[in-house]
Amino acid sequence: MNKTELVAEIAKKTGVSKKDTEAVVKGFTDVVTAELKKGGKVQLVGFGTFEVAKRAAREGRNPQTGETMKIKASKAPKFKAGQPLKNAVNKKK
Repeated sequence: MNKTELVAEIAKKTGVSKKDTEAVVKGFTDVVTAELKKGGKVQLVGFGTFEVAKRAAREGRNPQTGETMKIKASKAPKFKAGQPLKNAVNKKK
């Protein structure tokens, strides 16, 4: 499902216009992005948590040449699913 399909499904389910739904989805992604940039996290009880994971600097290999190379430390966004979401996906009650 892409963003357009997501907006259409939410609009259908809630009875809100697609234009308003798209604004809400964009607002949600903007707020989550801003919070993660600050190093915070967004926790939606029953759904999951968006947070930032720190990746240490490490040594890797260039797959084409086999040459070793240094990979810089970085941060990566991470989503951890909550138990109710996991249960829903696995069809547990």
